[in-house]
Amino acid sequence: MTVRRDFQEPARSRPDLVIGREEPFTAAREQLGRGGSVLLHGPAGIGKSTVLRALAADYAEAARTVLRCSATESESHLPFLALADLLGLVLDKVSDKLPAAQRTALESALTGRGESTLQRDGLALRLAVLSALRALAAEGPVLVVADDVQWLDPASSELLGFAARRLGDTPVTMLCAVRTDGQEYDRHLRTSPPDTLAVRLGPLSRAQVSALLDHRGYTGLPRSTVRDIHRTSGGNPLFALELGRALAESPTPPRPGEPLPVPTSLRALVLSRLEMLSAEARHTLLVASAGARPTLSLLHAAGRENAEAETARAAELGLLATEPEGPTVRFAHPLISAALYAEAPAHQRRAAHAALSTAASDPIERARHLALATTGTDPEVAARLAGAAILARDRGAPSVAASLGLLAARHTPADSVPGPDERRLQAAEDAITAGEVDLARDIAREVLTRATVPAERVRAWMVVIEAAGQALGEVDAVFPQALADAGDDPRLLALVHYQLAWRALVVEGDFAEGREEAAHAADLAARAGDRRTELLALAFQAQAETLMGHPDAPATIKRALKEPQDPQVACHHNGAGSTRFRWLLMSDQLPEARNTVTALLREVRRRGMVESEVHFLRLLAETELRAGHCGRALDLARESLRLARDSGIGEVASAMLTSLAEASGGSVEQALALAREAVEHAEEDGDQIYVSRALAALGYVQLVAGDAPETVRSLRRVRELEHGLGVTDPARGRWHGDLAEALVRIGELAEAQDVIDVTREQALRLGRESVLAVLDRAEALVRAASGEHDAAVGRLTSVQDRLSKLGYGLEEARAAFELARLRARRGPGPTSYDEAARLFRRCRALPWLRQVDAAVAAGATQDRQAAPAVAPTALEGLASMERQVAALVMEGATNREIAGRLFISVKTVEATLTRVYRKLGIRSRVDIVRLAAGRHVK
Repeated sequence: MTVRRDFQEPARSRPDLVIGREEPFTAAREQLGRGGSVLLHGPAGIGKSTVLRALAADYAEAARTVLRCSATESESHLPFLALADLLGLVLDKVSDKLPAAQRTALESALTGRGESTLQRDGLALRLAVLSALRALAAEGPVLVVADDVQWLDPASSELLGFAARRLGDTPVTMLCAVRTDGQEYDRHLRTSPPDTLAVRLGPLSRAQVSALLDHRGYTGLPRSTVRDIHRTSGGNPLFALELGRALAESPTPPRPGEPLPVPTSLRALVLSRLEMLSAEARHTLLVASAGARPTLSLLHAAGRENAEAETARAAELGLLATEPEGPTVRFAHPLISAALYAEAPAHQRRAAHAALSTAASDPIERARHLALATTGTDPEVAARLAGAAILARDRGAPSVAASLGLLAARHTPADSVPGPDERRLQAAEDAITAGEVDLARDIAREVLTRATVPAERVRAWMVVIEAAGQALGEVDAVFPQALADAGDDPRLLALVHYQLAWRALVVEGDFAEGREEAAHAADLAARAGDRRTELLALAFQAQAETLMGHPDAPATIKRALKEPQDPQVACHHNGAGSTRFRWLLMSDQLPEARNTVTALLREVRRRGMVESEVHFLRLLAETELRAGHCGRALDLARESLRLARDSGIGEVASAMLTSLAEASGGSVEQALALAREAVEHAEEDGDQIYVSRALAALGYVQLVAGDAPETVRSLRRVRELEHGLGVTDPARGRWHGDLAEALVRIGELAEAQDVIDVTREQALRLGRESVLAVLDRAEALVRAASGEHDAAVGRLTSVQDRLSKLGYGLEEARAAFELARLRARRGPGPTSYDEAARLFRRCRALPWLRQVDAAVAAGATQDRQAAPAVAPTALEGLASMERQVAALVMEGATNREIAGRLFISVKTVEATLTRVYRKLGIRSRVDIVRLAAGRHVK
């Protein structure tokens, strides 16, 4: 089919593209933008056609002619069919430009009149296709879009390949997609020009599958279900969507431990070869699909005597991996296992689990199989499952413990002790630990519909509150109900008042009230002998006192660290270990803080505590950022953000910290996006603590981006918020020096000095040496702006030395940079930025290093005094960003270099230049250079 220049497919009609395909899509776009060709390849359902359509829609606008074909397997035997799709509608347009022999051969092939074949008319046909493409390209660029290239009829494939190899500089671009099961795409490159870029589309991540399901309307799925969909689909978007559809249409969700329902459409797709196996071989594969880690020895123990031969035959048919990893029997795709299990009748599944319940060596696996082989309640089975859940918890697998706990509850008789709801609540608490908050909340809500025992009700309310995370305002109505259910029981009241302490902090933004609630909860828990809740409450109290600059903070930390300790609380992100880390960090003890948080991270990973892992990854990243290890900090922050998005836990905090790391060692544009996201979500959650922290991060990013007015706007809000919260320790957010620096840059020297004086008083009282050094750096800028250059230079020299001794590498480099800039402003003459550049390189602080490069370039330009007087006059009517871009063009900078210096995208540079051309009445970069030289522009 031929589509003319007016071909359009709006970007908003293809939203799937942005989900998980940014990197390959960008690579393909850049290749097409250079006039090169692209071959997309990957397995069935991976999204090749979606990306192909999106790329074609983007580049059809630039093409004079778009030629399309989409082959199918059923039509691949018809010669010249793809060629007819591509050239049929333009035959009349190009035929008169072809030599007679070529025209006759092509018309015969495309119309079916005559008996054209490659054997008889081979050379004429080949030259005709090449000539036709050249004729179309003579009128303007041509885009050839071919989907499912693997089904092209051999004749069309040969002709296209012949032409593609001989097009040379002719403006014909080919955009093709081909299905491949592995990496074997090379043979399909014969259909494309020699410079074709092969782009493989791989599986989506769990977070990307979740976003895809949400976009398609399969919302509200528990994260544990999304995890199962991702595992079963192998990250294949088509398979994931089909599984999501099957779940949405299913009247009942799968029971704990059972695979997902697999729709008929997918069963037919992956099990078409199953009928080629014997009934016994199919049953062997069913047993393998029911096992967690099936091996040949396990299959033998489960009674499958001919397992070797049967699995070998299955591998020949492509049902099992042909190159097994060790002794494990591995299916070629996870969906094959799920579909095989779903296809089997219920009695066969139970028989498979019964065989595995005695064959498996692991007690957790034996218990799981016993449960899935048993129907109805059975106290013995329930007890074995509960014991297996304890073992899983001890192994650091809380998600497995939650699944086993739910199985135990299902098999527990109503009159048993412990009862089914008590086991469900334990499963909910395990789910919280594993980061599966949706599952935990659903379990707790279900228990609350029937529970009458106060202890069970309060326990369920606590799960609901914990599942809310930072959005405690959304569960405000829960607290009065929980207090009423607690009655006068000090143990239950301690649980509620501990959560009220968090509510006071997060929802009300009141540190003093939060501290009082935590102290009350600690007293109640001590009276009730609940050491776990007492330790958590003391840790909260210590944390609040630390941030408030309260004199009792050191004593409370000591109380929280006293023996006996609860092992899980000791490494919990709200426990005393975390509080001690914060104290060390704020006290400038960076090595000890790093050791502390590293040990905590190692322990929570061992225990499978996902929320705490997210938290400690973030804290370790913060520590490395303070130390000036920006590359390491960025890696840790990105890992924390990935895990936070995957689990739905701590996303605001991780986005906030990652924005700081990006601004220091990565992309300023990405930093701005993350900081704004964190602010927006914190405000939506009503989380006053993280609103102020996210704004502080945004202010820092804006400072790095060179936007002093916006920095001031953001950090003034932080100052107001922290005053209302009662936060007095400047080491908490460390934004004060940035605010003072930005105030200097906009000429507000009096306010800058006031920020410095007020903050210095608190920092002196608390002994915050690094904060004092940063304040002195800001004060040096105030003095320089007031004309006290020598005093400013002396102060900055001292600050750099102090920060070096404290181990704050990035702050030390910033001091060296300000010192070099100050010396450069004192007058003409050589200025060395070498020291600042060296320190920023050591920190891997790339955005700051780009600022050094820009300063060096600006200094060189001033020294040359090359810019004529006419240039500033010509640029007077431009906006600030437009002037900066135009000035860099005058220096000879490329668009990419301008983007790097100004921390903006190349597209933004291009759009800005378009506005510059329009305002100045010129047409190109050359005209800007002519203005710089004072020459007349025609």
